[in-house]
Amino acid sequence: MSRAVYLETFGCQMNEYDSDIVRTILLQHDFEFTTHLDDADVVLMNTCAIRESAHERIYGRLAGLKRLKRERGLVVGLLGCMAQNLKDDLMEADSVIDVLVGPDGYRKLPGLLTKALEEHRSGIEVTLSEYETYADIIPERTDGVTAWVSIMRGCDNFCTFCVVPYTRGRERSQDPDSIIFEVQQLVNNGIKQVTLLGQNVNSYAVNGTDFADLIVRVADVSGIERVRFTSPHPKDFPDKLLDAIVDHPRICTHVHLPLQSGNDRMLSLMNRTYTQREFIDLASRMRDRCPHLTLTTDVIVGFCSETEEDFVDTYRVMEEVEFNAAFTFIYSERKNTIAARRYPDDVPHAVKVDRVSRLVELQNRTSLKLNRAVIGQEREVLVEGDARKSSDQWMGRTDGNTMAVFPKAGEGICPGKKATVVISDATSHTLIGENATPFR
Repeated sequence: MSRAVYLETFGCQMNEYDSDIVRTILLQHDFEFTTHLDDADVVLMNTCAIRESAHERIYGRLAGLKRLKRERGLVVGLLGCMAQNLKDDLMEADSVIDVLVGPDGYRKLPGLLTKALEEHRSGIEVTLSEYETYADIIPERTDGVTAWVSIMRGCDNFCTFCVVPYTRGRERSQDPDSIIFEVQQLVNNGIKQVTLLGQNVNSYAVNGTDFADLIVRVADVSGIERVRFTSPHPKDFPDKLLDAIVDHPRICTHVHLPLQSGNDRMLSLMNRTYTQREFIDLASRMRDRCPHLTLTTDVIVGFCSETEEDFVDTYRVMEEVEFNAAFTFIYSERKNTIAARRYPDDVPHAVKVDRVSRLVELQNRTSLKLNRAVIGQEREVLVEGDARKSSDQWMGRTDGNTMAVFPKAGEGICPGKKATVVISDATSHTLIGENATPFR
């Protein structure tokens, strides 16, 4: 008899990818999935240990499931990074959780859920693996024209603010042939764009194949229209990869390059292993080599002991580099990180909020300026579906990963197809187009 599973995903792209792996594994073991909580025998939450908002939502969700568990005997499972990092806190005596599984334990999930359903026995699997990459599992995909593809798991960088090495283990790369096979399967299922995932894709290495070699092989797969990747590390961005971006027509001209801070003292405390000047020089070299490059970033404000002068350095770097977009985060301490063990989280919350607000305002101005600079030009857009605000418009992304919307008109334009669009207006987040024609 099939058991119905309701799966929720919180956090990053890797969590989205892992949820697809979980779907594949459970479908192979007589489980089915439902989109309605009321129909579920099992509720699974795939969790993030990095973002404070995800933590808060998960704890709130667990509290809300207590009544359903009591009334219906619902089995509750917590998966992913939060399960790995906070296992002792989560499995206290009054916990609603029946099954706790870390990112390397998904193969054991069917057995643990079966025991919880049939024998009412709790199960925990939070052992980190040196080898697990799930290379033999083709993730179950939902509908769409784009997909994530994990090429490696874990991380060896040990940034002091980051919990990933402790929740996903040490870095290991997936065999390139298995990656190519997965991409070919995606193409067979109608996927047009893939994004290659890794904590530091620059570190990918298997038997002489580096990341630049891999991304060219992926882009050469027949039927793939676009290939993206995230994230590289500024410490070791090779010219060979930049050459691939410039030379291969299906590798997108977009790089997400995490800055985190523009102050050398903060970068040292974060163990980022590059300086302000090295980052600026790298961004300049990228844009010199690829003038149409879209450059985006991540920034953390309010890290341990950050002064106003430290913050101003970050502000000035963002002014100088002019990122097309930026994800800005308020630092929040994470259990088991190096920072949590060594440095007090001593920047007042009100100061953090003020600083992140100033960066957001700066980035909005910069993004608007850069987006408006392309008004009157043509852009190639891969159509993903209906625009969020109007079913009379298509929505898609440019090669540089900027969102674009444009009216539905003409033949031959639909999800999965590329259109040439004339940009007529822009906001800080979206290009607005007109006169769309099928891409030739």
